[in-house]
Amino acid sequence: MPRPLWTGAISFGLVTIPIKVVSATENHSISFHQYHREDMGRIRTRKVCEVDGKVLSQDEIGKGYEVAKDRTVPVTDEELDRMPLPTAKAIEIVAFVEADSIDPVRISDSYYLAVDGQVAAKPYTLLRRALERSEKVAVAKFAWHNRERLGLLRVREDAIVLHAMRWPDEIRSPETLAPRETELDEGEIERAVQLTDSMALDDISGFRDRYREALEELLAAKSEGKALPEAAGGEEEEPGKVMDLMAALNASVKAAKETRGEDATVHEMTPGKSRSRKKAAPAKKKTAAGKTAAAKKQPARKTATRKRTAS
Repeated sequence: MPRPLWTGAISFGLVTIPIKVVSATENHSISFHQYHREDMGRIRTRKVCEVDGKVLSQDEIGKGYEVAKDRTVPVTDEELDRMPLPTAKAIEIVAFVEADSIDPVRISDSYYLAVDGQVAAKPYTLLRRALERSEKVAVAKFAWHNRERLGLLRVREDAIVLHAMRWPDEIRSPETLAPRETELDEGEIERAVQLTDSMALDDISGFRDRYREALEELLAAKSEGKALPEAAGGEEEEPGKVMDLMAALNASVKAAKETRGEDATVHEMTPGKSRSRKKAAPAKKKTAAGKTAAAKKQPARKTATRKRTAS
């Protein structure tokens, strides 16, 4: 088991579950050092006091909060640990919600919660079974790294996972980023849906970090004095080039089907007239007799039906 990052307990009503928090993920990224190009000397970052110019070790460095210019209030770790916070050593469950109600944008790092001692086995299993049977997730509060955080507890196989979450006021609004209302042809929408069907997968466990693999090959070749691997050939699209949307969709569906070994035959769909969104007509008022107010009935408009191609 990885080294615990935090120890405490899950507070579940009047139930207390001693747990250890371990990271649920691993970082396989390749790290680089900075060096002096002239003599390959390592470049290091030093922490220097701006008053006496002395290089400090971590033991000599404390925390402080600047309340005004040239005035800093020192704060010690002991003072932070003594703060009257109920979540200081507990992951306090405050609510149970539907998983679909949580915006994925709010989810951050993930951790496994492991039982801390045999006494925790039964209440841990109880909480896990309750989450499974209710098909809900738990929202919890906990304090970590000198701040109170919001978390999400859910079940993964036989373990309880804690997802750190951002507070609501930490999420920026996308309102100003969304494009203005755009007219789309029905054929374009249908083709885009066919593309999603062609690219649908039931399992994504087979994806690999191709960039890291290529970087490992590059570093191995350089360290062994071999020729560097060359980039795969192929035409690159000119950045910012605008393609015909329907042609791009047709080509994408064809490529997706060829990748999956399916029949790559694509039936061209001729774009029709663009359909702008119309405002919904106001509901007709009913009379006391339950009949709708008199209005002229518009004749039904005939629309050409399009035959949807098989995905």
